[in-house]
Amino acid sequence: MTARHGFSVSRYAPERGSLAKLTARDSVLRRLDWPILLSSIALSFLGALLVWSATRGRTELNNGDPYYFLFRHVLNTGIGLALMIGTIWLGHRTLRGAVPVLYGISILLILAVLTPLGATINGAHAWIVIGGGFSLQPSEFVKITIILIMAMLLAAKVDAGDQVHPDHRTVAKALALAALPMGIVMLMPDLGSVMVMAVIVLGVLLASGASNRWVLGLIVTGIGGAALVAALGVLDEYQINRFAAFANPELDPAGVGYNTNQARIAIGSGGLYGAGLFNGHQTSGQFVPEQQTDFIFSVAGEELGFLGGGLIIALLGVILWRACRIARETTELYGTIVAAGIIAWFAFQSFENIGMALGIMPVAGLPLPFVSYGGSSMFAVWVAIGLLQSIRVQRPITA
Repeated sequence: MTARHGFSVSRYAPERGSLAKLTARDSVLRRLDWPILLSSIALSFLGALLVWSATRGRTELNNGDPYYFLFRHVLNTGIGLALMIGTIWLGHRTLRGAVPVLYGISILLILAVLTPLGATINGAHAWIVIGGGFSLQPSEFVKITIILIMAMLLAAKVDAGDQVHPDHRTVAKALALAALPMGIVMLMPDLGSVMVMAVIVLGVLLASGASNRWVLGLIVTGIGGAALVAALGVLDEYQINRFAAFANPELDPAGVGYNTNQARIAIGSGGLYGAGLFNGHQTSGQFVPEQQTDFIFSVAGEELGFLGGGLIIALLGVILWRACRIARETTELYGTIVAAGIIAWFAFQSFENIGMALGIMPVAGLPLPFVSYGGSSMFAVWVAIGLLQSIRVQRPITA
């Protein structure tokens, strides 16, 4: 066992069932990473205001209730916070034993999308409609299970002291288990989610200490796989058109490039300070489609200006910075890999969402973590925060 991953179980904070026995010095509240928690809450609060601004006049969406999306966004945030608390209470190590079950459930859920239970929303056949206006996007939770199943496999022998780094057979098994749900999601097709999952897998491999040959092989395979998918016609026409419009913004400015063009106009008109909340002409005029979800950053840019958009990016940066500290400070490889997978997920998805609103990334239909409207995404990112907090809470207790 190397010093980096060696640890004494007795020096860790107690797990589920004994958290209440912690002394005041080592209480759970004291050991939480408050910058991450407060930044996540601030982003959710800003998101509620931006979603409200983008939807309060959309009678065709809110059924005449200007508070419809605001209420649901706040409700989703409340449920997300409850899921975070539950994740901390259970502990990431307790969840480690349930990972195979969670993985199996996630596979069943994404398979259900391909059956008559699945529904198409905004061009993606990636949803299960539950009823009462509620829907579930299983691919959001697959991101978590891919992180957990790969971390469980790659860290098992290292944390047990049997290996210094994961062997080739273990890495191959981990990649195979990640490839299965990714392949199913690709059949929907939900290209945006697959892109995020691919980045997660790369981040997990880098954090695990696996041979660089695997990392290089994964990058080459990803490039080849993208070319093969395009050649076989797996992607829908609208997805191909999105990449074409990204490569050539002037290709179809009134068609497939319309969303991005309008988003850039909205952001550009905001200037330094913005037009003020609820005062954006592009937003109130409903010029930007899907503004409460995919293009939520355009509301921030127009109404809160460069400073408001910068605040959102800064808060996301705080979460990533503190998550990096958590990954570095834990002495178990399992915790390091889980934190690294979450970092890769949040970083890429945030960059893609903001980038497509600015026109520097192709439109991929990915929400901005904590900010965009959407229950499945909100629940998943708060569970991820719960995992990060659990890793920190159960870190070694130093004298």
